[in-house]
Amino acid sequence: MSINTKEFYSVLASKMEASAIREILKLVQNPEVISLAGGMPDPKTFPVEDIRKITQKVLSKKSAQALQYSSTEGLPELRKCILENLAKDGNDGELENIIISSGSQQGLDLVGKVFLSPGDIAIVELPSYLAALNAFYSYGGELVGIPMDEDGMRMDILEEELIRLKNEGKKVKFIYTISNFQNPAGATMSLARRKKIIEIAHKFNVFIIEDNPYEKLRFEGEPIPSIYSLEENGSVISLGTFSKILCPGLRLAWILGNEEIIGKIAILKQATDLCTSVLNQLIASDYCKLGKLEENIESNVQIYKRKRDVMLNALEKYFPKEVSWTKPQGGFFVVATLPEYIDTKEMLKEAIEENVAYVPGGPFFADRKGQNTMRLSFCFPSEEDIEEGVKRIGNLIKKKIRN
Repeated sequence: MSINTKEFYSVLASKMEASAIREILKLVQNPEVISLAGGMPDPKTFPVEDIRKITQKVLSKKSAQALQYSSTEGLPELRKCILENLAKDGNDGELENIIISSGSQQGLDLVGKVFLSPGDIAIVELPSYLAALNAFYSYGGELVGIPMDEDGMRMDILEEELIRLKNEGKKVKFIYTISNFQNPAGATMSLARRKKIIEIAHKFNVFIIEDNPYEKLRFEGEPIPSIYSLEENGSVISLGTFSKILCPGLRLAWILGNEEIIGKIAILKQATDLCTSVLNQLIASDYCKLGKLEENIESNVQIYKRKRDVMLNALEKYFPKEVSWTKPQGGFFVVATLPEYIDTKEMLKEAIEENVAYVPGGPFFADRKGQNTMRLSFCFPSEEDIEEGVKRIGNLIKKKIRN
């Protein structure tokens, strides 16, 4: 008789469910399926030849260091490179203010681990990044969602909710926002709202977690100062990553914040993986020192802007007038909102039969709504596949529209 494994799971393991996005990606392994689902960077943006040369150089000259353990905080040379790059956008900091993580997902997990105890409240956007929601749920956090518009999180509703939660005796630990080209909605928080969220956070004595993976991928409009750069009391934690501007396979990201919080994160990271890959850190560090990063970002922006434009034009061409969608100034994603009577999770089954995939919007909503929305990604597929994929989805939606 086989062992009943369920009896041995922790409370945490028993509650966790597979990511909706990861499950969908399993369904689209068929090469005939056009996937507008995953948020994977276009492999054409990976500087393969540069990385090959740098890797060979690192292994020939620094092999003992590259293949060894290192400090939990990360290599000083890489942290310095990141800080110098961030300083161009006003994000000042010292080495004590930054730690390298094994991908930004580890950063989100560590943030949840540092701040959340069962029953604590985390404020999130509606919708918000699914993997962040799962990370916060995993530590027993209760999530309260705040609606968004084209300028980001609604500050009037945020303040109302914080007053309500305070009156109910609830402990709010942080407000989580993706300030630029939000995943999944594509919205960017305005400067006025960035200043207002700081004011509100100070008023209610809560932290702000600013997730900023897409900041450098701006296609149009003027850059807006980060929330981190605008705040002066050390109550903002900023997360960034190389995954969208270099390549995700290196699994390199960073957490920027006040020295005390970064020190606590380092202690918790030691229990997770001791340290991030030294080899990969040296590769990224040398790449940055060669001045290649900005050049790569500029190239990536041009590639993704063309793809964004193809998707927006295709949506205008093939989606019925009853559907609306976001128009991001950068990043990877568009969210489409269908009539309320259409369930995009149910429609996905038909989409797969038509060899096209998207991500149903429901899982991105902490309030369990959004069943009539879908996330469409333009970063990975070719321009031709974006056009055809949107056309196939548009034809499906037209069949669902009530006259």
